[in-house]
Amino acid sequence: MPDRFANVQTSLSGPASSGFAITPNDAADLPETTRAIYVGSGGDLCLRMLSGETLTFSGISPASLLPVRATRILATGTTAGNLVGLV
Repeated sequence: MPDRFANVQTSLSGPASSGFAITPNDAADLPETTRAIYVGSGGDLCLRMLSGETLTFSGISPASLLPVRATRILATGTTAGNLVGLV
């Protein structure tokens, strides 16, 4: 399939080109740093940012897209589900 944008530099404000399912884990980093996280089932999301700080987003609505650069999604404190990391 042709991609008319194949020769365009990717930016953080552009659309994601890949993604992966996220299983929250207190001890393991994500396979890649995200550019955004899709939250399919609402709840709380506890994550480690690229900067190293840990944040909890409370009361996220289902089908939300959070534009965050995260390196880990923590199981402790996370009640949101059906998470997808976008890169």
